Amino acid sequence: MNSLFLQIDSLGRFVTKNAEYTWRVLLMVYLSLRATVLDQTQGMRQIIRVISAQIYFTGWQALPLVSVLALASGSVLVLQSLSNLTKFGGTQMVGPFLIVMILREAGPLLVALVVTARSGTAVASEIGNMRANREIEALEVMGINPLSYIVFPRVLGGVISMLCLAFYFNFVALIGGFFVTKFIQDMPFAFYAESLMTAFSFDDFWIFLLKNSFSGMIIFVVSCYQGLSVKKSPTEVPQVTTQAVVNSIIFVIVFNLIVTALFYLNQLRNLGVL
Repeated sequence: MNSLFLQIDSLGRFVTKNAEYTWRVLLMVYLSLRATVLDQTQGMRQIIRVISAQIYFTGWQALPLVSVLALASGSVLVLQSLSNLTKFGGTQMVGPFLIVMILREAGPLLVALVVTARSGTAVASEIGNMRANREIEALEVMGINPLSYIVFPRVLGGVISMLCLAFYFNFVALIGGFFVTKFIQDMPFAFYAESLMTAFSFDDFWIFLLKNSFSGMIIFVVSCYQGLSVKKSPTEVPQVTTQAVVNSIIFVIVFNLIVTALFYLNQLRNLGVL
């Protein structure tokens, strides 16, 4: 009986700790948005400059890595789907299979992992070092709100970059993957493209928008929060950077899982299965 209560206590502490963490992160999002709207000390030009720099680093400079990842994963999935579906006479299912695998599931997760590894760590360590070197206190002395000058532009630039990278990933994986495997399979491109277009639905557009925009927001909000949690020592920076990566990946995976589960539960309900 004693061990049962200990497990309940441990579960309670885990739930309370994560609920408090989520509440603090959401509060930071609200305060940064509020500060951006109400506090114009640093000027809109400075905010746009930071947003542009974030998009350049997160979006543009990640293109080579995303290209390789998209071509590799797209080629494997295209080759596997064509070889197996052709064997069973189901070539007309190539489009629906690839739309589900790449656009709905693999694309958002793989792009989120790349963005977390490159930009999430960079943002957390950058803000952590600014906190340790008292640069944030210097901004506050000059009357500049760090939430509107540091957090908001990075989150907005990160979300825009995440959407652009996800679109680029899907295009390269679906189209580039087909041409990479062209010398192995003999399916006409016109048939392949028509199969993709027929399989693409309005629901796919909303899933693309929902998963990628919120994943981007999660990554950059968590990274900014972890960076700001540094107290005064530079030795804390590696710790908060690692925690930012771990928390971002967990939250992104859980969010993607919830969206996918809700979507397919709704599909089953529309079919009358539930």
